[in-house]
Amino acid sequence: MKRKILISACLIGENVKYDGGNNALHVTILEQWKQEGLLVPLCPEVLGGLSVPRFPCEVVVGENRVVNTIGTDVTDAFVKGAKESLRIAKEEGICMAILKARSPSCGKDIIYDGTFTSTRVNDSGMTCKLLQRSGIAVFSEEELEDAQHFWSK
Repeated sequence: MKRKILISACLIGENVKYDGGNNALHVTILEQWKQEGLLVPLCPEVLGGLSVPRFPCEVVVGENRVVNTIGTDVTDAFVKGAKESLRIAKEEGICMAILKARSPSCGKDIIYDGTFTSTRVNDSGMTCKLLQRSGIAVFSEEELEDAQHFWSK
């Protein structure tokens, strides 16, 4: 099976962000990987059943749950999206993921603390953690050089 790269759909221009927009990156290496058919885009939050647009969400630090700005607990959707992302990753032969920094699903190493005050904490999003525990190398879009080096090994 051909190795493939999981990527947050918002990073390649799909309008799946909470506000209905995207975080499109126009980077040569991503364009190359896309043309080679290596990218498998997905949005864990959409896979978990959340709508586009949706209320912004954050992981509540120390509680391993996710809430949105109106106080609704959406943890179940995040867990479902993470599990579905892992299922797809296994099915597609994913060995590396490039995920959206600071996202409550995809954030790697730094996410917001659940207070909706732009306070950052050292933690990762639910999907990121599950992929890493399953042996998939995860990089944020801010680590594309590292991702490219990993991929070329």
